[in-house]
Amino acid sequence: MNDKLKSTPDIRLSTPRFQTEAEAFARDMAQYSEGTIAEILGCSQQIAAQNKLRYMRFFEDIKRLPAILAYHGQAYKHLKAETMTIEDLEYSQGKLWITSFLYGLLRPLDAIFPYRMEGNVKLPSGEDQNMFGFWKSRLTDILIKATQADDGILIHLATEEYQHLFDWQRVCKELRVVQPLFYVQKGSDLKMQAVWAKTCRGAMTRFIIENRIDTVEELNAFSYEGFRYEPNFGDAEHPHFVKQ
Repeated sequence: MNDKLKSTPDIRLSTPRFQTEAEAFARDMAQYSEGTIAEILGCSQQIAAQNKLRYMRFFEDIKRLPAILAYHGQAYKHLKAETMTIEDLEYSQGKLWITSFLYGLLRPLDAIFPYRMEGNVKLPSGEDQNMFGFWKSRLTDILIKATQADDGILIHLATEEYQHLFDWQRVCKELRVVQPLFYVQKGSDLKMQAVWAKTCRGAMTRFIIENRIDTVEELNAFSYEGFRYEPNFGDAEHPHFVKQ
């Protein structure tokens, strides 16, 4: 995550639904030594020191970031949320969920503080469960009900690791889950390359928001960096986008 604002849009921020739980986890983390943080997050001492400070400052009256601007991984680099209009950001608030090991589920305009957390971390406030186990019972109903209240279709553009935050069998049973897949074609073979997959997930999220996409079929118009819909591969629930 990025501690510096990329942009500060003149827009009202919201409070994360699980702010109380996030604060409890932050309090747990702030009590650990840098060495312990490095061990449980699987990171360097330098990153551990940075996150020790972050968690210690979690309760200070410091400006928060809108969640959609707070992350800077590959997908977010190509989402390019800092160049979105206020109208696009407001539209995304009712359509996009951001998964988080610390906050559970976030809306794009939820005000958050930079952090690092992993799914296998078990904290005193986690009811003797790691993050995957803690959040599963809390997030599944929310995701299902919110999607059913819209159109019942979930466009799954998160990495598969985050499926473990939910009872994914229930999600797939009660919703129509569409998971676009992105491949590079090498001769007659299709290969999924992690960097390209993350790149396209971010770009497709922006495409959906900017174009107000409301049917699965409209996704087929997406193209980015040479990736285009390939009707000869995949199926309705797994549309394939291929870079020749």
